[in-house]
Amino acid sequence: MNYKPLPKEVTIKESNIDGLGLFATEDLTKGKELGITHILDSRWKDGYIRLPLGGFYNHSETPNAENYLMYHDKYQVKVYLLRTLRDIKDGEEIVSRYIGYTPL
Repeated sequence: MNYKPLPKEVTIKESNIDGLGLFATEDLTKGKELGITHILDSRWKDGYIRLPLGGFYNHSETPNAENYLMYHDKYQVKVYLLRTLRDIKDGEEIVSRYIGYTPL
């Protein structure tokens, strides 16, 4: 199995919110899990490792996606995952409330 930093349903491109953003490349249904955004690890300064998926979604007070915490059995570590809160159209930016830090 090859490592893919982003799921096939998303891409990175310029955002009207800030810099680059995460965008749907196809229609996404409510509840679609997009992948791991952060791995909790107290050995790092901020207490987590941010993965590519977590590095490109922008913050919104009216998010269409959410981060949620779970224990990843396979790797035996806590992780944050990103999933859709509602249906998202192809081309729409995927946004969530930031976790662990305050947006600038």
